[in-house]
Amino acid sequence: MDENKETLRVGAAVRRRRRALELTLAVVAERSGLSVPFLSQVENERARPSMRSLQRVADALHTTCVELLAAADPARSVDVVRADDSEFTHEPRVRPLVRGHHQLHAMEFSGDHDACREFQHRNDELMYVADGAVEVEAEGRAYRLGRGDTLHLTGGVRHRWRATDAETRVLIVAVADHIEAVEDDPRR
Repeated sequence: MDENKETLRVGAAVRRRRRALELTLAVVAERSGLSVPFLSQVENERARPSMRSLQRVADALHTTCVELLAAADPARSVDVVRADDSEFTHEPRVRPLVRGHHQLHAMEFSGDHDACREFQHRNDELMYVADGAVEVEAEGRAYRLGRGDTLHLTGGVRHRWRATDAETRVLIVAVADHIEAVEDDPRR
């Protein structure tokens, strides 16, 4: 198998999610602010949405880009995502580090990030600053992170973050929202 010939088929994931919610393309178009013809092209793999458009679709489908991207490819036991794999680089420079529907998600964010967007995930998340610096707001407190710093967020914590340096690169690793992570009972 030539890994370079595979393409990200996010349209099928969008269609499955839309149908699972029993929504029409018109409803998703209205919620997302995108046109019905464009959404149809995305679902039929004739157009690839930008990361910003994919986020608008994800919001309209009450999910996340990560979940849509994770559902785009079948799971593999071993998969390599190359640093120069332009197939997975979107505006504003977000790259999945793991393809397929897995228990773990990993994304690389480069440069600027939408600081107004608030996140709340079902499970734990780890943020690692590979380069640059970020400010994170969580539980009413602000945290400044620099190169090499990590921040762990317990599932359910509302948070937002922004890059404070143009050369920032952040790695986010999280337990997938479709997994119900439970703590071991210490009494056992």
